[in-house]
Amino acid sequence: MADYEQEQEMEVEALQAILMDDIKEIDPSESGIATAARCFQILLSPQDDDFDEASYVPVQLALIFAHTEKYPDEPPLLNVKSMRGIKPDDLASLKEKLDQEATENLGMAMVYTLVSSAQEWLSEKYGQNGGDEEPEETEEKEEEVIVPHGEAVTVESFLAWRERFEAELALQRAKLMPDSALTAPKEKRLTGRQYFESGRHAVKGASTVVDEDEEEEEDIEFDDDFEDDEEDMLEHYLAEQSGKSTA
Repeated sequence: MADYEQEQEMEVEALQAILMDDIKEIDPSESGIATAARCFQILLSPQDDDFDEASYVPVQLALIFAHTEKYPDEPPLLNVKSMRGIKPDDLASLKEKLDQEATENLGMAMVYTLVSSAQEWLSEKYGQNGGDEEPEETEEKEEEVIVPHGEAVTVESFLAWRERFEAELALQRAKLMPDSALTAPKEKRLTGRQYFESGRHAVKGASTVVDEDEEEEEDIEFDDDFEDDEEDMLEHYLAEQSGKSTA
């Protein structure tokens, strides 16, 4: 009997040295345990050294124990109580877990082991990352972000570029067309696009003036807007060429 009491007293002293203000002796009537033996209460919380106090939702657990007559050859009397924010179902689950571990550790001082287990459970259940789901292994990798280089393309800049491109294209076509095609009446003049699609630029000396019958036989359909724009650009080029020759 003396050996049990001495071992129990040594364990209490060790717990007080380790836990300091977090352990205190309470009246058996406050313990929730049916015993007249000395009862001790240990306060636990899921806080860690780098927790964010501004976003932290405080919870606190009280682990209460009392030694039995033949402890540690018998499990201690245990109770868990929510001091703040812990659900009753979770308390019941934790109590069952601690009773099982006490049975597995018979023959040795085990209160600190139970405290550590309760602390770990509390951190997992109510810590800052408690309840967070593990990311799925099949989760797709984030798509690579391609950083564009150079100036951003806007509607205005694109329209300006297209206008320059079409003008340059019309001028290039005009330079390749023979004078007979450029001086023909407008109503019988081939557009640059018609001229190149007809293949006349590849036939030396071919006539570039289109007869009405030929136009009906070919029955070529073109976008009116595209042809009008191209003819306007071609006329602009011819006007510039005429101005240069008279200068």
